[in-house]
Amino acid sequence: MALKSKMAEYLAPGVYIEETERGPRPIEGVPTSTTAFLGETLRGPVAPSRVTSFGDFVRMFGCTFADDKHLPDALSGFFANGGHEAYVCRIVGSDGSTATRAAGGLTIEAIGPGAWGNSVFVKLTDSTRQSADDDRPYGFRLQAALWTEPTPDDLYPDPFDPAQGPPQVAPIVEEFDNLVWDDPDSADFYLKRLEQNSALVTISPQSGPLEQQPTAPFAALTGGADGSWPSVENFRGDPSLQTGLAALQYDTYRDVALVAAPGATDDVVQALIEHCEQSRYRFAIVDAPPGQADAVALDPRAAWDSSYAAFYYPWIQVEDSRTGLPRLVPPSGYVAGIYARTDAERGVWKAPANETVNGAMGLEFDINDPTQDLLNPRGVNAIRQFPGRGIRVWGARTLSTNPLWKYVSVRRLFIFLERSIDQGTQWAVFEPNDEPLWERIKDDVRQFLRGLWRDGALMGATENQAFMIACDRSTMTQDDIVNGRLICEIGVAPLRPAEFVIFRIYQATAEAQA
Repeated sequence: MALKSKMAEYLAPGVYIEETERGPRPIEGVPTSTTAFLGETLRGPVAPSRVTSFGDFVRMFGCTFADDKHLPDALSGFFANGGHEAYVCRIVGSDGSTATRAAGGLTIEAIGPGAWGNSVFVKLTDSTRQSADDDRPYGFRLQAALWTEPTPDDLYPDPFDPAQGPPQVAPIVEEFDNLVWDDPDSADFYLKRLEQNSALVTISPQSGPLEQQPTAPFAALTGGADGSWPSVENFRGDPSLQTGLAALQYDTYRDVALVAAPGATDDVVQALIEHCEQSRYRFAIVDAPPGQADAVALDPRAAWDSSYAAFYYPWIQVEDSRTGLPRLVPPSGYVAGIYARTDAERGVWKAPANETVNGAMGLEFDINDPTQDLLNPRGVNAIRQFPGRGIRVWGARTLSTNPLWKYVSVRRLFIFLERSIDQGTQWAVFEPNDEPLWERIKDDVRQFLRGLWRDGALMGATENQAFMIACDRSTMTQDDIVNGRLICEIGVAPLRPAEFVIFRIYQATAEAQA
């Protein structure tokens, strides 16, 4: 179907080229494995920050593998198992404070709250580049250093000044040279250059535009303090401060499809599930509590009956980078990476199960067949160790008691379909609500579903068996049309995993030959 545009005026003889739209507009599939991780970190911003590798995470948030801070392990496992993109939401207690320093008419703050900011040292000097018309410096240079460990006698030499004896390199240093202070339109204007580029500090003028080029000696920020243990309200967050789950509601983070809070308490898990149910386009990965030796006592559906979450047991053993000994970590980060790997290799419609857990050395508790016979109907996805086959995720069920939404792959497929169609048909809003529009909508959706069916996402030998689309007067009343409601009904036949593979073997006897 061609989209007719307003007829152009032809006033002089000649050849005219016009662009027209023919055929349906393609609906693009949305991301399915971008994960938001919530928890405590050594340092870093509290607003959700995008990382694409474990190195990115370490640069921005530091890395301390500790028994009470699970995000480093979760991000390490996520990328080791196939994850590609994540958002880290640093959670801090409400009574924490941020280290600051007033210098050269600027307020310099650590990029996030905590006592770590008191170990950030900042220096402001002339830029190395000179202005084109005279010998004045082009602008100024900001240098920052973070000393992660105390030095002898608490002396912190300036790592940028070779005159202070043999160079003593700080663990983390940053340098922003040739910053313009008096021209907001310049690409080198200091507020532009530092925005989201520094892993240590943020910078702002103390009062209005700077009146002179800032300079300041090498000195530390002060006033940073660690907060108390984060509460569930800290995880829920504050939209005005862009913290926690509340920050993820912004369109900036609409690609987030999975959420996890490794090692979270029950009230935090409840907040995660509520967030996913309210957003409708996200899925939560939940860890079993540590030390749960009595697996038979696990019944997560009694607390959380939801198709927007999956529960994994037990915790896994990984190698401690400090000692080389096994250490227990929650499985959610590793499982999120397996989700991403399965999506990339097979598709979101493939159950993320019977997949090897890369990086796992062992399990907190071994699970046998009789135990899993009890856990599986309760929505507990077991992680098991099989001789000769390694450690594998051996379950793909949600926490829902509704049989229609029993499987992780079915719920995530529908999240993918609904969100993709939602975003891919936004062009139809305020178009005339009549038969041509209905036909175009059906063509768009049909092309999208046809591609998925051919990729093996839907069940059926023919398109009619795989999906159906209705958008006409059978789905809309005259009242709907008058009130601007376009209603399109879409039915799809999802694939369900072969959870129980049964071979029936019998003894055949040869018939007597005539």
